[in-house]
Amino acid sequence: MFGAGGGTSSYLEVQDTDVILLWGSNAREAHPIFFHHVLKALHAGAQLHVIDPRRTTSAQWADRWLGLNVGTDIALANAMGREIIHAGLVNRPFIEHATTGFEAYAAAVERYTLEHAEDVTGVPAEAIREVAHAYARADRAQLCWTLGITEHHNAVDNVLALINLALLCGHVGRYGSGLNPLRGQNNVQGGGDMGAIPNRLPGFQDIENDPEACERFERAWGTPIKRTYGWHMSEMLAAMGRGELTALYVVGENPVQSDADAHHVRHLLESLDHLVVQDIFLTATAEMADVVLPAAASWCESEGTVTNSERRVQRVRAALKPPGEARDDLQIIYDLARRLGHDWRYDSSEDVWNELRSLAPNHAGMSYARLEELGGIQWPCFSEDRLEPSYLHGFLWEDPLPRPPVPFSVVEDDPPVDQLSDDFPLLLTTGRRLDSFNTGVQTGGYTSPLRREEELELSIADAEELGVSDGQRVRISSRRGSVTAPARVQRSLRRGLAFMTLHFPEEVETNLLTINATDPKSGTAEFKATAIRVEPVTQDETDGRAAASEPVAAAGA
Repeated sequence: MFGAGGGTSSYLEVQDTDVILLWGSNAREAHPIFFHHVLKALHAGAQLHVIDPRRTTSAQWADRWLGLNVGTDIALANAMGREIIHAGLVNRPFIEHATTGFEAYAAAVERYTLEHAEDVTGVPAEAIREVAHAYARADRAQLCWTLGITEHHNAVDNVLALINLALLCGHVGRYGSGLNPLRGQNNVQGGGDMGAIPNRLPGFQDIENDPEACERFERAWGTPIKRTYGWHMSEMLAAMGRGELTALYVVGENPVQSDADAHHVRHLLESLDHLVVQDIFLTATAEMADVVLPAAASWCESEGTVTNSERRVQRVRAALKPPGEARDDLQIIYDLARRLGHDWRYDSSEDVWNELRSLAPNHAGMSYARLEELGGIQWPCFSEDRLEPSYLHGFLWEDPLPRPPVPFSVVEDDPPVDQLSDDFPLLLTTGRRLDSFNTGVQTGGYTSPLRREEELELSIADAEELGVSDGQRVRISSRRGSVTAPARVQRSLRRGLAFMTLHFPEEVETNLLTINATDPKSGTAEFKATAIRVEPVTQDETDGRAAASEPVAAAGA
């Protein structure tokens, strides 16, 4: 944020803070290592407030749980902002010194009274007030979020609404106060850092707006760089539908099972002229490929680096040789480059890393030797003779400001695209469980005492109304498709809300239900809000596996 593509604070700062807002994140199960730092903070006396539609295992540790309606995060954040303003709790010196756009923001949130927010979000007005005051009055506070904020059609606006709260209170740019998106998968942060996003070069250098960086890369690589933004995943899928994108090279991704509206995604991939998949497993996507390139497991069969959510770069070392025909990703890419007429010569992964250090100032001071000596280093690290503070954006407190001030953003409440109706009266949200990971490619091959089969979790009230008992098989239908799964009655869910994971697509293909409504700024699909209906089924209607149907209504946006 503010031009840097990473969270602002270290994990140690989370331990040393006074108030933690965990918004749209069940970190206890989805980010268990990070949650240990949260627990250390709680043991040291910090407050934890969890904002989540479900009363998750993270919420069970909270001083206060705000169980908002799915997709009403902006309404809640704006109401908190209005309350902080009206209570006189804003950090006026910080706002005047380091921000712009406060007056427009204050005018925009004026209609979000506590009473209005209670009507929209379902959270009691007094609870909103209590958490807003706790956050604003804290000396140090951390606001952390993950996919519960970003897997919506208005993902970026959701994030901007949270950033506004930090700017109101001056909870950014100093030790112990910050804004921290917890990354959804291992090394997602590192992928972005290395330029695996359509608008940035390595080190988050802008392709369109940083000509000096482009020239630096062009000199090093000996080739011109097309200085226009590329497509993110959702735009690539749209381009396939238009026939503009006819070949795809997929590395370490399983879009057939991980992307929303699986019927549609499968159809688009089938329409390609050529599909190449490079992966450590023969995923469902790889099974569709024209060419499969078996890759090494990067965490134990390759040399390199990995970067976590606190921007800490750490060394990865090969402990095993890749089995069979599997090869290191770098070796595969080298050979592919040679067949395309480019003789890339690197003697080791360290050579590749040193090239990166010479081109991306954020990583310049991170030699392999120094990474090993210090057990990892957070970026930015501009020089080998010093370390930067563990937090980002300290410049906001400097006088005079060395860079332009940061803006407040006016964002408005925008409900989920997949609206409830008489035909689809329940709202399905998705998430993860502690023992499994994403589509189960890496975790499905071993057993766990914690693991259950895929289930539809229902509230007690909805189960009673539907006449469904615990363990009974039900059919779950959306406007795009249908699956069957056993029901599990959960006290953690409120009436009208259901929950499933994406962990077992071979048993229950949850993404046959989800909608591909995407955020135009980030390309993220709205996995968190799908309108469904639930119906009991008889034993002879299903064999216990996912049962795909033809779309039962128009798919919508």
